[in-house]
Amino acid sequence: MLRTLSFVILNFSLSVFATEGPAVPHKILLSSRVAPIGKSLKRRQLSPANVPLSDFFLGTDLQWFGNISEVGTPPQNVTIAFDTGSSTLEFASTLCSTCTNQPRFNSSASSTFVDGGSEITIAFATGVGVTPVIGYNTELTLRNATDTVTVGGLASPDVPLYLITNQTADFDIDPFSGIQGMSAQPEGFFAALIDSGLPPLFSMYFTPLAVGNAELTIGGIDESKFTSELTYASQTEDAGDNWQLCSPGISVNGKTNSVLDVPRTIVFDSGTSNVVFPTATAEAIYSFISPHITPNPAENGTYGIACDLIPTLPAIIDIAFTSQDGTPFNLTIPSSELSVGPFADNTSLCQTLVNSFENYTIVGGSLLKHYYSVWDVGNQRMGFASNGV
Repeated sequence: MLRTLSFVILNFSLSVFATEGPAVPHKILLSSRVAPIGKSLKRRQLSPANVPLSDFFLGTDLQWFGNISEVGTPPQNVTIAFDTGSSTLEFASTLCSTCTNQPRFNSSASSTFVDGGSEITIAFATGVGVTPVIGYNTELTLRNATDTVTVGGLASPDVPLYLITNQTADFDIDPFSGIQGMSAQPEGFFAALIDSGLPPLFSMYFTPLAVGNAELTIGGIDESKFTSELTYASQTEDAGDNWQLCSPGISVNGKTNSVLDVPRTIVFDSGTSNVVFPTATAEAIYSFISPHITPNPAENGTYGIACDLIPTLPAIIDIAFTSQDGTPFNLTIPSSELSVGPFADNTSLCQTLVNSFENYTIVGGSLLKHYYSVWDVGNQRMGFASNGV
C-alpha cells in the first residue's frame, strides 16, 4: 500500500533501529488476500524467523497477510499485511468503533502498553484489493504507543506502534487487523529485531491460493522455495523509504515503442495488487494487447474489456532491469494476470491489471507472486529468482 499523505494532529516521533549479519532464517508464512546503512554489526546474532502467509482477495491471488504472533502482556494475536510500501506497524484496537470486521487489540489488557498520547491521520494511494487509484479514499486515524511485540518466538520490548482508532469503509473487507511496514528504512518490530541482532533482510514467497505455503522469512532466505540463482539489483540512490529499481524499458508481447522504451524508476509494493503507471504508459501497454481494452468512466483510472474476450489475449509484460554485475534481466507479468475480475457495477466487463495515475509507477502482487524476492536492507538491494509458480 502506498502511503501518500499524513496530517499531524499532535506531535509524535518514530524510532529507527540498527542491523546485523547472516543467520538461520526465521520465517513468516503469508496468506493470499534498514537498518540504517553503516551501522556496526558487532552484537549477538539472532536466528531468522519463518512466518506463514495467507492468500486473500476475492479469488484474485494478489494480496497476502500473516500473523505477528503476539502483542502485549499477556500476549494478544494480531494479523497484518506485510507492506513494503509503508514503514510503520498499525492495527485495529478496541478504541476503533469503525473496525467492525477485524480482530481488535485491547490495549487496556496489556501491562506493557504505553500510550503515546498523539494521533495522526494517514491516507493511502493504493491498497486493499483492486480498487481504482483515482478517487481512492482510504484513511486511518492512528494513536501512537509502544508495547512488547513477539514474532516467531523473538520478543522485542517497547516497540513503536500505532493503534487504529478510526478507519474508512474501504478497510471493512480486510480479514487482517493492520499493516506492518517493511520499507527500506525499517521501523516497528522489524527494526527492533534488527537492533537486537537479526540479519537486516527479509524474503517473500507469494503463491496462489491453490499452491499455498506462502511465507515471509524475516532475517534470511529460504532456498527451498526456488531453484535458479538469485539475481540482485541495486536500489536507486534516491530510494529513501521506497523499494525501487531503475528499469531501462518495458516490452509487451515482445514489442516496445518510444513511450515504453525509456528509463524509469519502478517501485515494488507488496501491499498493492494492481500495476499503476502514468496514463501514457498504461495506454502504450494496452496498445500491444487489444484495442478493445478501454477506460472505464465509472471508475477513473481503470480499464476494462468484455470478460469473454480475456482468454483470447496474450498480455506478457516484461520489465527490464540490470543486475549488480551489469547483466540485463526481465521480470515478467504473464497473461494470466491481465484480468482482476468483473467490475461490481458491470459484471460482463472485466477490469484489466494496469491502472493509470500520473506520477505513480508501481508493481505489486501480480509480479511478485511469480518470483521469490529478497529485500536486502543492509546492502540496499533486491534479489529475484523464479519460484516456479
